[in-house]
Amino acid sequence: MDNLVTLFDHWFDPASLGIVLGGTLLATLLRCGPAEVRLALAKVCALTTKPFDPACAKAEMARQIRGIASEGFVRAEPVHFGDGEFDHLTDVMVSRRSIDTLHGEHDAYKRQRTEAARTAMHVLGQAAELAPVLGLAGTLVALGTMPSDASEGGMTGAIAMAVVTTLYGLAAANFVFSPLSSAIMRRSAREERDRQAVLDWLENGVRKAVPGPRVVASNDVIREAV
Repeated sequence: MDNLVTLFDHWFDPASLGIVLGGTLLATLLRCGPAEVRLALAKVCALTTKPFDPACAKAEMARQIRGIASEGFVRAEPVHFGDGEFDHLTDVMVSRRSIDTLHGEHDAYKRQRTEAARTAMHVLGQAAELAPVLGLAGTLVALGTMPSDASEGGMTGAIAMAVVTTLYGLAAANFVFSPLSSAIMRRSAREERDRQAVLDWLENGVRKAVPGPRVVASNDVIREAV
């Protein structure tokens, strides 16, 4: 236990941590701008929340399909379950009595989400690029504080700080910012794949729910027969 405490004390340096992390965040803010940094922070926080659940979405959309099958487009009520995109899609589908408009609406949501993910990845990529630079800056600061008389204690402390700041810069880039960027990319790709699968499933289900004389097809738009 004493060895762990000693090791922690040896490698933990608040000044070095402040130079590397504080400097990296400030440099990233200046390079990318407040709006992009806020978006990146929001995406990082979103990684701690529950991802999109396609099974839950299909269960809720099954209610919508049953409603359309039994009541028709005119009398069916939109089914909402708290997902902004699918709540909007069901509103559009029922109000316009059409399922072919869904893909256009979905594409707009997809572009917005994809652009946000790319922006967050860009910001984190900039931070990963800047962290080692700030680690080097901390090293120069540490060497610059070395006493002119080059006493043994002062030299040892300056060299230790130089090593720690370099380590912090490399660790922040490769164990914090880059992994977060990759995690956002994986979450975004998985969510878009799952949402597309649910949308395709919903479209096929609605087409089967309103077959034959109950609907007519014209210019690829399905409307309830008058």
